[in-house]
Order: sequence, then structure tokens, then C-alpha cells
Amino acid sequence: MNPDAGRSPAPDRVRIPRTVWTLGLVSMFTDMGSEIVHSLLPLLLAGTLGASALTIGLIEGTAEALVLVTKVFSGYISDAIGKRKPLVLLGYGLAAASKPLFPLAGSVATVTIARLTDRFGKGIRGAPRDAMVSDLVAPEIRGAAFGLRQSLDTVGAVVGPLLAIALMWHFADDIRKVLWFAVLPGIVSVLLLLRVPEPADGPRTPRRLPLTREGLRSLGPAFWRVAAIGGWIGLARFSEAFLVLRASERGLPAMWIPSVLVVMSVVYTLSAYPAGKLSDAMPRRRLLAWGMAVLLLADVLLAKADGLVLLFAGISLWGLHMGLTQGILASLVADTAPAEFRGTAFGAFNLVSGAALLAASALAGWLWQAHGPAATFWCGAAISAISLPLLVLVARGD
Repeated sequence: MNPDAGRSPAPDRVRIPRTVWTLGLVSMFTDMGSEIVHSLLPLLLAGTLGASALTIGLIEGTAEALVLVTKVFSGYISDAIGKRKPLVLLGYGLAAASKPLFPLAGSVATVTIARLTDRFGKGIRGAPRDAMVSDLVAPEIRGAAFGLRQSLDTVGAVVGPLLAIALMWHFADDIRKVLWFAVLPGIVSVLLLLRVPEPADGPRTPRRLPLTREGLRSLGPAFWRVAAIGGWIGLARFSEAFLVLRASERGLPAMWIPSVLVVMSVVYTLSAYPAGKLSDAMPRRRLLAWGMAVLLLADVLLAKADGLVLLFAGISLWGLHMGLTQGILASLVADTAPAEFRGTAFGAFNLVSGAALLAASALAGWLWQAHGPAATFWCGAAISAISLPLLVLVARGD
């Protein structure tokens, strides 16, 4: 099966359901709170609590890997019980509950627990939510729907760091006071989610795929090729915490550090929906190849950055890479996975990506500490360069 074949441009009369918009708003408010924390967390860890770059890399890699490992089981459970919403609600609820722990933290261990709790919530909600979006939309607008949800999510990633900048100025760089403002958006997201109904076109009959080698083969070779692509892209893209650290190391004042994620997220927001809509009318893997070429250039600029111009050019291209890859990968999973096992498929895909991201973030932290910041980004550039011919080879198998 070729998931890229036979698609025509999405008809204008096919509208994205209101529930997808609501899920996007839920993601937006949650991400707003999370990015207030995320934009300042490296400073809290490295400055206030004295953590090393390697420690930060391991925390971030473990946190993101936990997200993606958890998605396997949450997606599987949503297929097995035939319901998506309970797990989505639990995941967003845990994210909201973790936010007060950050300003209260007095040690690296406490921050790690808070970060893992927040990411555990993300892991619980991720695969059922993506499966819910797949259940709600027609195949011909699948790329646009995932792109819209991703764009709304990323609006929160723009507003959150902007709020962090304003609050850091208002409170004279008092990080702990600023982190308290991450609590409210999480509460709003949970209240919005309570209004979202279970999809009528979801898995009405519970289905359970055996979590064995033979069972997972039932997801099909086309899906596993997509998972292999996602794993390699995850290996090339380490945590955005290293963008924040690079900006700090290049001399960006503490108050303006959140602007790193603002710039990245603005570009991500503006590109995700157009890229998703475009992927409904052309081969999705072509856009993925463009995305990896952009990441290659971003890494080169970040490695060579000796001032703010190259630094922010690289950060902008990093955001464009995200817009060209993340929603499209989700669309490819939905294209290739059996409908009754979409939750499990999204979870398995993210397990592969999570293992790669853990390795990438740990490697990035070690390179930063042992060989300097530039080595981290040169390594990312090398992996991105290798990915381009690999994408072509994998696509030939469809």
C-alpha cells in the first residue's frame, strides 16, 4: 500500500469538525503553560540549581522518551476499551497538576519528578488524542486536520514564552514567581476538554492487538516503514533545551531567553497547517525530505553562530523543520495503520521515536560537555544529511 498515492486536494466543502478545533484549543492552553516552564527550565536547572549540560540532556531525553513509551500503552488501552476521551482527560489533568511543582522545587530531583509527571501526562494523552483526530476526519482532509491541531498547539508555544519574557521583566528575573503563572492555562485546558464528546465514529467495538512480535506485525509493513522514518528523524532532532542553552551561551540576556522558543514556535505555527494541507495534495514523504534538508541547514547555522543573527536564523529554520515534519508524520501513521488499531499504532510509532530522541538528547549533552556546543549541532547536521537518501530508499518500498 502506498499511503501517498491516489490523494486529491481536499475539497473546500469538507470542513474540519468543531471537536478538532476544540482539541486544538485544549492543546494550545496546555502548551502555553508548558512553554512558560520549558523556556525557563534550563536556566532554573543550570543557574539556580547547578545542573550540568549532560544532566539537562539526560533529564530532557528521559522526559521525552517517557512521553513516547507511555503512548504505546495509552494508545493500546484506548483501542482495547473502545474509548479515547478518558485517557486524554487523564493526560491533560496530570500535566495541569504537575505545574505547581516547578516553582516549589528546591533540587534537581524535584524538578526531574515534576518534569517526568508533566511528560507522563503528555504520553497518556498523545496517542488516544491523535487516534481521536483520525476517527473524526475524512481521509482527504487528514493532513489539514493534523496540521491545524499542531498549529493551535504551537500558538500556545508562542504565547507561553512571550508571557515568560513579560513576567521575567516584571518580576526582575525571579524565575520561581514566573513559573506560578504556568498553572492557570492547564486548568483552562481541562475545563475545555470536559466539553469534548467521545467520537461517534471511534472504535465502537473494543479491539485488542496482542503486544507480541506477531501481533505488532499486524500493523503492516507500510506502517513500520513510517515508524523507521520517525525514528531516524527523532535521532536527528534532540531536545529544544539545547537551543535555549546555545542562546544563553551566545550571550542572550536571561530576560530574553524565552524568545528562543517564541521565534521557533511562530515559524512552526505558521508552517504546520499549510504543510499539512499541502501534504493532502502531494506525496507526504517529499515534504519530510524538505523538512530534513531544512534541519540540516538549521544545525549548520547554529554550529557556526557567533552572534544573534545566525543564532535566530538557525532557530527559525528549526521551527520550519518542525512544521514540515511533525503533523505529516502523524498523518502518515493514520494513512498506514489499520483503523481499529490506530491508538496502538500511534503508540508504537512514538515508542520508536522516543528511543531515538532519548539517545539523541543524551548524545547532544555529552558532546556539549566534552567537545563544546558546536559539536552538538554538527552531529545533528550529519545525521540530517544521512536521512535524505534514507527517506528516498524507504519510500521506494511503498
